[in-house]
Amino acid sequence: MSSYLKPALVLFALLTLLTGVVYPLLVTALAQGLFPVQANGSLLKNDEGQIIGSELIGQPFSDTRYFWGRPSATSPYPYNAAASSGSNLGPTNPALITTVAARIKALHEADPEKHASIPVDLVTASASGLDPHISIAAAEYQIPRIAKARHIDPAKLHNLVAKHTEDRQWQIFGEPRVNVLKLNLSLADLSRKD
Repeated sequence: MSSYLKPALVLFALLTLLTGVVYPLLVTALAQGLFPVQANGSLLKNDEGQIIGSELIGQPFSDTRYFWGRPSATSPYPYNAAASSGSNLGPTNPALITTVAARIKALHEADPEKHASIPVDLVTASASGLDPHISIAAAEYQIPRIAKARHIDPAKLHNLVAKHTEDRQWQIFGEPRVNVLKLNLSLADLSRKD
């Protein structure tokens, strides 16, 4: 019996050391050396070095002076990375219809003069509930409201959106998009300079 037990224990200890210590340390070292920003959460910092968010997770913006992101379906609060999930509500579900109607109403209240079609990503949550991006159409839709609230020439905002437009991933996946947090940080900088 001991002839079987000893090799099993040695193999167990060796594999535990290899897969529980050596491999994680190697992967961590490689990630920190090759991709330090991504390995640490793609965090964005302000001028004082304080962390203000991650470029991978959306944040709630409701002030009319800022671009609003895609709604979040996470709970108990929006963009809760610990509770990432979609609403899983179908297109005929009354709860989804009510939620979308409330979001449309909020957009109309924020900019009553706007009568253009609302881009779908401003009223529906993403599958993760954490999406930090909006479409170019969603960003352009919000320019008149922000220009009016900040007393900024809309052309400057169009240029800002164009500057922050990210292309398709590897030129084939997804659509061009705008990271809302990065865009709003540049918008705040623009306002400080004016």
